[in-house]
Amino acid sequence: MDIKNTHFFVISKSGTTIETISVYKYVLSLLKAKDISLDYRFTFVTDDGSKLEAHAKTFNSFILHIPVNVGGRFSVLSAAGLAPLLLVGVDIQRLLDGAKAIKKSFFEDGYIKETLMKKATYYAKNSMHYNINTLFAYSESLDCFTDWYVQLWGESLGKKQRHSSFNVGLTPVGLIGPKDQHSFLQLIVEGLRDKSVTVLKIENFDDKIKIPAITLKELEGLDLMNGIAFCDLINMQADSTIEALLDKKDIPIDTITLQHIDEENIGKLIFYYELLTSLVGQMMNVNTYDQPGVESGKKILEGKLIEEKKSFPKKGK
Repeated sequence: MDIKNTHFFVISKSGTTIETISVYKYVLSLLKAKDISLDYRFTFVTDDGSKLEAHAKTFNSFILHIPVNVGGRFSVLSAAGLAPLLLVGVDIQRLLDGAKAIKKSFFEDGYIKETLMKKATYYAKNSMHYNINTLFAYSESLDCFTDWYVQLWGESLGKKQRHSSFNVGLTPVGLIGPKDQHSFLQLIVEGLRDKSVTVLKIENFDDKIKIPAITLKELEGLDLMNGIAFCDLINMQADSTIEALLDKKDIPIDTITLQHIDEENIGKLIFYYELLTSLVGQMMNVNTYDQPGVESGKKILEGKLIEEKKSFPKKGK
């Protein structure tokens, strides 16, 4: 990248995330090595009053806040997600409009309330039996969404129950259908009956590229696909996976269909999963919004860094 014309976001809710700050220090070293001015080179996104904000105020920079009651994994629709998206040309108003539509439907007793309540109740009620939740997204464009789902679901629901020492949790698995159906689907179809499946489909793709009508010697049997659009092939794969799983009778499966990949539909999908996660957490009697297991690992890492620092002189560093 052209570092002289690059703007950097430093995003850490607590302001002390080691991974974030270590990369920030590296970027600083690159800028200083080329004698590039730091003025308004960075946007810091953090909690109001954090140590990172205090640092940001030591030179000319931009500062945005994450609401105090919004955890990191729930912050995608806050400044942490919206500001970078805005700069790369995403219509964040439409993204928020999509999220607002789901919010309104749920809290004003619209269609989505019954859907989410039914789904959350099933997950919570069967959490000991079907304790692995698999999301099959049939579009490479949803790859980052499945990564976020894994964090949201795992970090929110893997907890000790309130006022109890009983450990509960639902294990998320995020997959891209056209690729992972050739591997993980085998485990679902013939493996232990401990997995539920959600298939995420796209009704209308922008890309209508078709498979060329070419006959290959010795592979004439595959001419069945000639002239079919790749997007139609992907949806046929999704439908075939759904039918195969439904035939088994004892594998819970549901389908989410997005009409189109755009800001409004992605906003709806994000808020749908945030609400679903919150509902399941409440029904499983856990605090959906903390992460004590993660914090304990951070403290251990801090101790290791302190010990490593003490050893520097001995190593001649």
